[in-house]
Amino acid sequence: MQNGLRIETRDLTKRFGTFTAVNKLNLRIEPGESYGFLGPNGAGKTTTILMLLGIYKPTHGQVLINDQVVRSDAFALKRRIGVVAESQTFYDEMSAWEYLMFFARLFGVDEPEKRGQALLEQVGLWEWRDVLVGGYSAGMKKKLGFARALVHSPDLLILDEPVSGLDPFGIIQVREMLRAEQAKGRTLFISSHILSEVERTVNRVGIIANGRLIMQDDMENVRQKVSGFERIELTFAFLDETSVQEIGKLPFVQRIDRDGNSISLLTKDDTDYREAVGRFVLEKRLILLEMKKAEKNLEEAFVTITENNLAHLASKGKE
Repeated sequence: MQNGLRIETRDLTKRFGTFTAVNKLNLRIEPGESYGFLGPNGAGKTTTILMLLGIYKPTHGQVLINDQVVRSDAFALKRRIGVVAESQTFYDEMSAWEYLMFFARLFGVDEPEKRGQALLEQVGLWEWRDVLVGGYSAGMKKKLGFARALVHSPDLLILDEPVSGLDPFGIIQVREMLRAEQAKGRTLFISSHILSEVERTVNRVGIIANGRLIMQDDMENVRQKVSGFERIELTFAFLDETSVQEIGKLPFVQRIDRDGNSISLLTKDDTDYREAVGRFVLEKRLILLEMKKAEKNLEEAFVTITENNLAHLASKGKE
């Protein structure tokens, strides 16, 4: 079991001229934690990562990793960090094997050939190890980037949009790799706007909008804090269009979506409307096979929270 690194930011701020990209950001990620850093494009996620890595110097505030202030020259600390950037740069004239061995030796990895083979097999690239990286697809390059980030067994993984460019099988591979790395005690910092993927991987979530941290909590608490609607899913033995329209006219139904003999109802969340739906179905003599309340996912939570926050900021600006 490894010792993951602790991340802390104190009033972290970055300005570009008059534009504030990150505004008084206060994060705390504990060792071994899997943390999702979420926000729409332009929210300040990548700028934050560049400050975590010491590439951008904060305008104000500090980044601390294991209680050590991060500076651009803190190489000893950076040796314990692995990074997968959204846009990665490779040496296209090298083969994947040459490329990985270059970084393995740069980091002084013990038994680099053994480590390199294990990683390339894990990401499904061993068969193509002698192919020049310039001939790789975007998905293959992304997988090679994961192997490079892991080659020196880092204690902290910082990942920016880790599944972009991957096919469904590649996404499953990466998801399994991240779970395995967390099980080893590594700290994961995953920045993304693909919320359904983050939801499957992280334990705690920070949501950023307009450079400000607007929520930071455990995954389950984020779901519970979402208000405004519930979703009820129903499956019938048979369902005609007239019945769908009648159900859609119920006063508490905000929206109805149909898929064959199944419907999904978006309702207010002020009460549990399943009993009222059940009575209506019984009156219409419809054969109901299943009815359940759908679990709110992080994507719905994210949209609700950020929209509410932006509306609040807009109203403050008018005062």
